[in-house]
Amino acid sequence: MNLTLDGFIAGPDCELDWHFDYWNNEMLMSISDQLSHADTILLGRVTYSAMAKYWQYKANDLCQSREDIAFTDMMNSYNKIVFSKTLSAPEWNNSSLIKQSADKVIYQLKREAGRDMIIYGSGHLVSSLMKTNLIDEYVLWIHPVVLGRGIAFFNKLRHKRNLKLVKTKIFDCGVVILNYEVGSFR
Repeated sequence: MNLTLDGFIAGPDCELDWHFDYWNNEMLMSISDQLSHADTILLGRVTYSAMAKYWQYKANDLCQSREDIAFTDMMNSYNKIVFSKTLSAPEWNNSSLIKQSADKVIYQLKREAGRDMIIYGSGHLVSSLMKTNLIDEYVLWIHPVVLGRGIAFFNKLRHKRNLKLVKTKIFDCGVVILNYEVGSFR
């Protein structure tokens, strides 16, 4: 999850432009490594629609670096589950549309064999999974940006969460990744 220093995942009108200025190859390698440990990408409708258009287009971009091509291939080939009550049909290859409650589906998926599941963006989906304690790890990409207003990440949390910092990574551009496990820690 990309976050500003003041805790926003997007600007007031869902703007994401604040984090593109920081993107670099070092971050690409890190996110590629992160995705390589997963086999399923979970998305809400808004994020899914934007990503489906972007990554399908990116697959035909002949000006990509090798690293970009590898990540684009992962994004397009991985299984994707989109949770939406309004989307009529998935438009991206290897996508499944789920119209029922995400928490029941995720609970079942977590009990099955397989690699990690990862969520990109998808604030509403993440909020619903936070409420039902179905997120095992938070990987927060903190950007050196203060928006002052926008869509807050933790604003819908109803009760305390104990998180244990298990890993950090600092990029030359000033972005910091904080990995937190969920549990009862002191």
